[in-house]
Amino acid sequence: MTPRSMPTQDDVLGYFDTLSNWGRWGDDDELGTLNHITDEVRLAAARAVRHGRSVSCAWEIAVPEEMERATNSCPCAVDMPGAEHMPPHFHKDRHWGFSNERLGIMFHGNTITHLDSPCHIFWDGKMYNGRSHSLVDAETGSAWAAVTAAANGIVTRGVLLDVAAVRDVPWLEPGEGVFPEDLEEAERRQGVRVQSGDAVLLRTGYGRARHEAGPAGGITQAGWHASCLPWLREREVALIGADTPQDVQPSGYDVLMPVHAVSLVAMGLWMLDNCDLEECVATAAELGQWDFQLAIAPVRFAGTSGSPVNPIATF
Repeated sequence: MTPRSMPTQDDVLGYFDTLSNWGRWGDDDELGTLNHITDEVRLAAARAVRHGRSVSCAWEIAVPEEMERATNSCPCAVDMPGAEHMPPHFHKDRHWGFSNERLGIMFHGNTITHLDSPCHIFWDGKMYNGRSHSLVDAETGSAWAAVTAAANGIVTRGVLLDVAAVRDVPWLEPGEGVFPEDLEEAERRQGVRVQSGDAVLLRTGYGRARHEAGPAGGITQAGWHASCLPWLREREVALIGADTPQDVQPSGYDVLMPVHAVSLVAMGLWMLDNCDLEECVATAAELGQWDFQLAIAPVRFAGTSGSPVNPIATF
């Protein structure tokens, strides 16, 4: 096998300049690479629906038995405080009942399927398009590039690249990186090519491992290697997703999460973390179709750096 040409530490740090989209769509742009999703791209995504079958690419958010690393969800069921103050006829009707919840979710982390908007990461005190991190306030959230920039939803063509199948393994081991050569081999095997405006979903097989053994501990994981970043910019990818939190860890560089940092800060490339791609890959293999319409509707949480989501792939 020909040795891979690995970017150096200086190369990766240089990506903040060489791959930058700052100013590309104007100084006031908050959408970043979502600008690649034009009306024509959305129409083409609709034409990718050839069977009418939809599958979810998200994990179910369950009530945790114990605190999950960096993530928690706290449903409190039944009557909400204040129910006793509802109008009397609500209490007199013995046929009528209800349930209600108060939810608290910290969705960033390694378990919940969620969307990252560009304000999620800073580099040298800057966010996407050169805005200062000071625009993020502890009480009011972010005044720049928050998830509400995508309030109209993200609807585009999705392409699933099954790199576990390329490597002929059930799943990549923690710490294994995915390289541009893997992406192109997946394209070749699957008979598909990533185009401008596409969302690329990377299957490492971790979803299968998680189904079989439960969530992994620690922070070592398979995922995108930083060498994929120029490839993603060249192909004008609008969004990337993975069945892990994206970056291979350890990254191999003195940058904790270079794919997150360069993507969100320099490129304005939105990210879909912690997908469950197992039903999606089974459906794609059954139908012999590796592209589909992908629909993502973030909750319009004002000023937040992302949102839990349920991405839907329709074949």
